[in-house]
Amino acid sequence: QVQFVESGGGLVQPGTSLRLSCRASGFTLAYHAIGWFRQTPGKEREGFACITTNDRNTLYSDSVKGRFTVFSDNAKNTVYLQMDSLKPGDTAVYYCAVDKYRSVCPGIETMRSLEYEYWGLGTQVTVSS
Repeated sequence: QVQFVESGGGLVQPGTSLRLSCRASGFTLAYHAIGWFRQTPGKEREGFACITTNDRNTLYSDSVKGRFTVFSDNAKNTVYLQMDSLKPGDTAVYYCAVDKYRSVCPGIETMRSLEYEYWGLGTQVTVSS
């Protein structure tokens, strides 16, 4: 089955760090733009980060810039999300997916979940004291 498998979520306190992994299954990460999304109940899935796996160029939304870092290990066919200085507002289910149409990241403001595929089940991140 072609999909991503996300892992690494959990319950953490504000100000701490967490690293999520997103392993590609059934396809190769190379030559793709990989988006990170998060979703809370009743809200649309929000794109907040993207990495172009060829040159490892990254983009971030203002809400996570300076706190989150995306990187990839093409040999392991895995994309990672390092999350530092976590806030309660970061609580969500986190997903990654591949851009259907582009091999380079679009502007963060143009990330639309409908334009991405190979969704996994996501991983829950809860930031609470």
